[in-house]
Amino acid sequence: MGIDLELHSSRPARNNWRKSRATLLRSSYGHGDALADALGSLQLLGVSGRLTAVDPYGDTLMDEQESAAALREIHDLRQRCSEDRQLAALDDLASMLEQCAATPGSYLWFAGD
Repeated sequence: MGIDLELHSSRPARNNWRKSRATLLRSSYGHGDALADALGSLQLLGVSGRLTAVDPYGDTLMDEQESAAALREIHDLRQRCSEDRQLAALDDLASMLEQCAATPGSYLWFAGD
């Protein structure tokens, strides 16, 4: 199980991979398993917030406002993680969330397995 990240300039065409490439700004495919583990731990602990709404088995989209809210949750999540691979995944996620929050009309796509 893993979660890939894609930042899009506008709402991506999720049912057509080729069309979704037209809006792709940036992607991250290297931390999928670690990111799923870190976000999954929040759900197991019953922590509330925007990041716990990410579906590790499906797709989740966040617009720039939701990304800004999720970005505020990263610090607390980092405190709960001790593995280097999870911390690296969270650093990557934070970078993507920051860029999404700063780009009007953009979406961050969490693509779960």
